[in-house]
Amino acid sequence: MDSREVLTRPAPPVDHTLRYGEHPDQVVDLRLPPGLGPAPLLVLLHGGFWQPEYDRSHTGPLASALAEAGHLVAVPEYRRSGWPDTFDDVAAALDLLAGPLPHPVTGRTVLVGHSAGGHLALWAAARRRLPADSPWSTRRVPDAVVVLAGCSCLDLCADWGLGEDAVLGLLGGGPGQVPQRYALADPAALLPLGVPVTLLHGTEDRQVPVAMSREYARRATAAGDPVTLLESAGTDHFHLIDPLAAVWPTVLATLTAAGRRPVPSQRTQLTGPS
Repeated sequence: MDSREVLTRPAPPVDHTLRYGEHPDQVVDLRLPPGLGPAPLLVLLHGGFWQPEYDRSHTGPLASALAEAGHLVAVPEYRRSGWPDTFDDVAAALDLLAGPLPHPVTGRTVLVGHSAGGHLALWAAARRRLPADSPWSTRRVPDAVVVLAGCSCLDLCADWGLGEDAVLGLLGGGPGQVPQRYALADPAALLPLGVPVTLLHGTEDRQVPVAMSREYARRATAAGDPVTLLESAGTDHFHLIDPLAAVWPTVLATLTAAGRRPVPSQRTQLTGPS
């Protein structure tokens, strides 16, 4: 099966859609878990190299499976129009989700991001590291972050030309052209986050090489952050968001554990086909 098939696979309809602004993209979809009891909140930030043609719809199978597994899943949409709109929207969506929701929450929040959404999840967790006069600054932090094949170091995204130089469109230039934007937008430049982070990456990823997560883990560990790097042998970029892939039990177990306890720093090589 083509691993990209998950991007267009139908999923059940969402339960609620919340609005945090007037733009059509300023919404958050909610999928509720079975039952009425409190559930951990998973905020799932989608990828697509921050490009307009990739919206939240492709996360439907993943978000639905996570809700069925007992999580309250929030999927923010955001403007993929670059600086500063994308960051304005992610900050505003997270601020909205800190308020009352139509399902009780256990009090545990995990930020989850795939690909470019992995960058945004880490950045959202790093907002307390921003200057106090930044409109994105906040004292709120998640309980954990899980990054699936994430664009975790924006300077490397620029150096490697990932997504046909997608980060140049996000920030309006390279690190040498707009260094002040990279200083505010690159989570690798805002370390330490002070939040447990798990990086899950496939060794067969061609969109975002596993070397990206290895380098972020090296930098974060050096800064004193609790980081776990899980490498999945034979797994590519899209397997990590597919509940039908062989790596799914690992993804689900990682997300379930992330909101319950701090994650010790380690590197693990997962084996088996995906």
